[in-house]
Amino acid sequence: MSELFNQSLNEFIDKAASNSPTPGGGNVSAVVGILAASMVSMVANLTIGKKGYEEVQDDAKKAADNLKAIIGDLKELTAKDMAVFSKFMDALRMPKDTDEQKAKRIEAMQAAAKEATEVPMEICRKCLEVLKIAVPLAAYGNKGAISDVGVGAYVAEAALRAAMLSVDINLPGIKDAAFVEKYKSERRQLFAEADELKLMAVAKVKERM
Repeated sequence: MSELFNQSLNEFIDKAASNSPTPGGGNVSAVVGILAASMVSMVANLTIGKKGYEEVQDDAKKAADNLKAIIGDLKELTAKDMAVFSKFMDALRMPKDTDEQKAKRIEAMQAAAKEATEVPMEICRKCLEVLKIAVPLAAYGNKGAISDVGVGAYVAEAALRAAMLSVDINLPGIKDAAFVEKYKSERRQLFAEADELKLMAVAKVKERM
């Protein structure tokens, strides 16, 4: 994680735009989720200690603390998403000359595919947490910066939907039907909840602008 986030923004963009497979869709989506959380966090921090917002200080501090934790989690998930992609590629390169080798390769690929599905799904869950914080903050956060809660809400939902593509691309290759159905069900739930929360946050932001 430290190596990735010690790069300059230009270095990260150049690598993402190159023919290197990483950073790819899942990790880029996680970084976008971090930016969404950062915008919501900024408004929480601009509310803390400000005159006229005395009654919401505890709420603002809790929001800022929770967002800081989410940003840390998403940083870890960014690096983890890169690692699980490498693990899947390693499984793909395993020898397949004998029946035993073929069986081991298939087993390794299935395990890696599941892990490569779980990590981006966790990125999606973290993006939903950002939206859950954005909705109440839109109602009480510093009015002078309230538009940035809307920015965070829009970007968090976009990051969630983008990260979900890394789930979608892996599911067809997974043979465990129960696993696949579980993730498809959660996918539907996350999309519906994220869309509702985004609309709620943005509506409240527009009321206060």
